[in-house]
This record gives sequence, C-alpha cells and structure tokens, in this order.
Amino acid sequence: MSISRANVLSLGFVVVAFGMAVMLYGQLPESIPTHWNAEGVVDGYTPKPWGPFVLPLVMAAMYLVLVAVPRISPRGYRVERFQGVFEGIQAALVAFLFLLNALVLLAGIGVSVPMARVVPAGVGLLFMVLGNYMGKFTKNFFCGIRTPWTLASDEVWLRTHRLGGRLFVLAGLVVLVSGLLGGGPVPVLAAVAVAAVTPVLYSYFLYRRIEGDRHGPTDGRGTQGV
Repeated sequence: MSISRANVLSLGFVVVAFGMAVMLYGQLPESIPTHWNAEGVVDGYTPKPWGPFVLPLVMAAMYLVLVAVPRISPRGYRVERFQGVFEGIQAALVAFLFLLNALVLLAGIGVSVPMARVVPAGVGLLFMVLGNYMGKFTKNFFCGIRTPWTLASDEVWLRTHRLGGRLFVLAGLVVLVSGLLGGGPVPVLAAVAVAAVTPVLYSYFLYRRIEGDRHGPTDGRGTQGV
C-alpha cells in the first residue's frame, strides 16, 4: 500500500524529533524546561529520562490517532472524501509540535529562546494553514465546525466553513503579527475568540433562516399560509 507525501512528511518529523532528543540527551540538564508562562518565563520542568521525549511521544501518538481516524469514520461522514486535505492538516499539526520540540531542546541546552514571540507566531501560522483548508472539509465528526446546525444541513456546513476559514486566516495573521511584535496574550485571545465563536453563531442563524425559507410563513394554527 502506497503512503502519501503528507504521511511521509509527518512520519519524518516524528523520527527527526526522536533523533534530536537522543543526540542532545547528554547535553541536557536533569530537569528540562517544558512550560513557559505568557511572559515567556519558564514555570515548569520535566526530569529525565522523560523530559526530552515528552513532545516526540505526543507527536507519535497524534500521528497514529490521525492515521486511524479515516478507518473509524462512520458511514456518511467519511474523512476519505477530503483525504488529501485531512493529511495536510495532520502534517501541519505534527510540524507545529516539531517546532515546539526543537524550541524546548534548544532551551534545555542553554540557548536563549524568545518563547513569548516564537510560539504565538507558530500558532498564527498554524491557524492560517487550517483556515486555508477549512472550506474543503466535508461533513465529518472529527474536524471542522461541528455544531448541531452544520451537521443537520450540508448547505449550513459548507457556508459556515467558508466563513470560518476566512476568520481563521485573519485570526492567524493577527496572532502571527502580535507574536512577532510581542503584543502579549490579549490580541491573541481576542482573535481566537472571534474566530471560534462567530462561526457557531452564524451556523445557528443561517440554519434558522434556511429552515424558515423552506417551510414558509405559518398562520397562528401552525399551518402554512397561502
């Protein structure tokens, strides 16, 4: 069975992440910095031997889960209908974790890493990639804007994801620029909140409008007017 380029790329990121952890293991301290606060100050450590391998293990687990998703999708909600897009998202998520892994290892060996800038910038890029893919999602239970109203209507699903894709790209741009400029968490949280909440509200009101147009006005007894 052939393996797609996106899967090869994802698997390559996982293998290289483990390789980096092994190569740098001897240079790393006994406790590895693994968490930073909003100001970019270390506030969490993980001791050896797990510290260097936490993110590579998370990457491997994510890769295996995302490979399994198309095989367990219920009938009528198959991920295979947008398999290439799904694998692109998989590669983007694994690549983001690879970036985090590289930053953690660099910080562990003493390199000064501006986490408060680099991580939001990476999140922004990830949002922009997801936004570009979002309009190509077909109805499924694993990714996308899965509200009762998008799952109930193909038209609501399509139009909501087109809007959501644009908002995710815009939010990603805001997060990217804010991260590079050191704008802090407020612009990031505001952009993410707008991108997350707006499509949900839009799907509800769009569904109500479509259903109202379909059934037409009713009289006081619940029957359609003439």
